[in-house]
Amino acid sequence: MNPFKDQAIKVFIVDDHEVVRQGLKHILSQTPDIEVIGEAENGARLLETIPGLEIDVILMDIEMPEKNGLETLIQLKTLYPDLPVIILSIFQEEQYGLRLINYGAAGYLSKTCPPEQMIDAIKKVSKGGKYITPTLSEKLVMHFGTNPEKPLHETLSNREYQIFFMMASGQKLRDIASELSISLNTVNAHRTNILKKMDIDSNSELIRYALKNDLVK
Repeated sequence: MNPFKDQAIKVFIVDDHEVVRQGLKHILSQTPDIEVIGEAENGARLLETIPGLEIDVILMDIEMPEKNGLETLIQLKTLYPDLPVIILSIFQEEQYGLRLINYGAAGYLSKTCPPEQMIDAIKKVSKGGKYITPTLSEKLVMHFGTNPEKPLHETLSNREYQIFFMMASGQKLRDIASELSISLNTVNAHRTNILKKMDIDSNSELIRYALKNDLVK
């Protein structure tokens, strides 16, 4: 019997990989004052499942089919503005972290982070705080600094930014369409808008921009 159960931080896990969900549940089960009360394989399933549940923290992947983490986060902050969401991702902070914090995420962690860091983040955001790493904190200071000009990639919509990042990572448009469950025509339309907004003429120029701005490695 867990004497901490009634006071435990109630965590809901969202990730499209079963093995990742099981791994996270195992890690969190080692901490007596954290309890995993549910899980979902994507954002759509999460939004169907959580009404009526008592949740303290959502731990969510960003890249998922049907409804990805960014889209889900925006919808969650509209429906449940006080519910803390920690984004757990394979992508480094400079790629998505700042944008997700700006859209209401309470924290952003790499999937390679130590378990202790994840537990610290859950405990901090459950009390109403933000979990910001030193790297991301520096980027936030720069973002809100004296320079009023936004980088061109920050002018993109959420879906445009997602496709921009996937293109910059070398993914083919057909593969992007398949992964996001949208048509190739839709991806091409987004690509046209991205190139226009960023004043870029080709995919190779887009990749060079991403490398120059440390958005991909």
